[in-house]
Amino acid sequence: MPVKYVFVTGGVVSGLGKGITAASLGRLLKARGYQVTMQKFDPYINIDPGTMNPVQHGEVFVTDDGAETDLDLGHYERFIDESLTKNSNVTTGKVYWSVLQKERRGDFGGGTVQVIPHITNEIKSRFHRNFTTEDTEIAIIEVGGTVGDIESQPFLEAIRQFQHEVGHENAILIHVTLIPYLKASGELKTKPTQASVKDLQGMGIWPDIIVCRSEHPLDSAIRSKIALFCNVPKEHVLQNLDVEVLYEAPLAMEKEHLAEVACKCLKLECPEPDLEDWRAMIDAWKHPQDQVTVALVGKYTQLHDAYISVVEALKHGGVACHASVHIRWIDSETVTPQNVAALLHDVKGILVPGGFGDRGIDGKISAIRYAREHKIPFLGLCLGMQLAIVEFARHVIGYEDAHSIELNPSTTHPVIHVMPDQDGIEDIGGTLRLGSYPCVLDKTSKAYELYGKETIHERHRHRYEVNNDYRKALTSHGLKLSGKSPDGRIIEMIELPSHPWFLATQAHPELKSRPNRPHPLFSGFIRAALALQEAEDSR
Repeated sequence: MPVKYVFVTGGVVSGLGKGITAASLGRLLKARGYQVTMQKFDPYINIDPGTMNPVQHGEVFVTDDGAETDLDLGHYERFIDESLTKNSNVTTGKVYWSVLQKERRGDFGGGTVQVIPHITNEIKSRFHRNFTTEDTEIAIIEVGGTVGDIESQPFLEAIRQFQHEVGHENAILIHVTLIPYLKASGELKTKPTQASVKDLQGMGIWPDIIVCRSEHPLDSAIRSKIALFCNVPKEHVLQNLDVEVLYEAPLAMEKEHLAEVACKCLKLECPEPDLEDWRAMIDAWKHPQDQVTVALVGKYTQLHDAYISVVEALKHGGVACHASVHIRWIDSETVTPQNVAALLHDVKGILVPGGFGDRGIDGKISAIRYAREHKIPFLGLCLGMQLAIVEFARHVIGYEDAHSIELNPSTTHPVIHVMPDQDGIEDIGGTLRLGSYPCVLDKTSKAYELYGKETIHERHRHRYEVNNDYRKALTSHGLKLSGKSPDGRIIEMIELPSHPWFLATQAHPELKSRPNRPHPLFSGFIRAALALQEAEDSR
């Protein structure tokens, strides 16, 4: 069998970092020459997170093939540097939807449809397969939620069945659990972990490795106790302490021999890893030569995970420039023409990210205008680009009521309108222009200079676009349409040649940035912010 499987579950509480543990293992195995892919199985009933509130669930991560997925897939891609697919994120909603469609077609021959075997078979069918390669490929599969949740039970039962079918040496389980510290007594407590493992054992699943999240190091006695009560070898009880930089996690888990233990359980060789570039990146991250402040102007600022890929991409850009990036979070609902200067006068860059709906729109437009008029580096993403067009049309061309018809259907100057193939669509989930699309850059543009090539590919998530009826008005007033779709129909990127650094894209480039391979738009943006800072300091 060309695929080995590592299942990752969580116990005691949510938010322990199962995704980071899984992604760290992926990085460590890839550093040893193995092919690695990752999947996330989520127990919620939504088909995907595409219609979920970002404040509740965090950002929607989009894959190359156009799937709206959980933000954990962003962590996976950034850690293992592989592009994942629509098959990489499976929800309870997708599973039941598929089974019910089969029942409606009569695929089950009139039999009663049940959780076992129909739901569990559907889950098992979605575990990664690769029959086209003879090389060993390792699929790391994270199960969302915690052990004991009602919603997670079908997934755990599917794992039990699958492990029995393929053999224990081909499918192992890592259980991530909490070791709480009681300050009053100065003790680490193992009982919650014991209880969590007992729940798993009651379902017929025996963890092979226990990863303990703790604020304090585990001593030998604690590890021995967990090993005894949870029926695993002591060397399979590993600690996962907090790290200064998120991307240090693989290096921390390497010290705990996570990959070594996993390979042993899977009956695989465990060569020495090549982690030099990763260590060099962490060293650059922890020892910056400069510091710069940029503003992120959005409406979901109360939950930073709503913009997590943007935040990480900014940090990656900083590392490329040997700089620490401080993000000033600006709630766009609070920004007005009267206070915009007070909020933004000392930042060296302004970024307006994507989003939907009319809340906070005027504040974003005010921030864009401030960046344009005061020559502050500006980067607009998706809605950020559309609003840059709106701002330019209003305050440079003179179309006072210019707007997007998404936000003002009655505007007399709809500089942003619905894409023709999106007109009339009623369902909001999974119907946007999604996934990777090509873009041809103007060879005289700053974008071309940054990317270093004429044709690029970026991921998209939008329903509206620049109205081509306004191209002449925009360009005649000094806006450069620096990137277009190959057929020339869709404006993908814009910039202002009269401005030191003013770029915006209809895409979401943040989704393709990697800590050891920063996206050129973000490294360029931070470089421009540092240049402004240096110029001001030298005055």
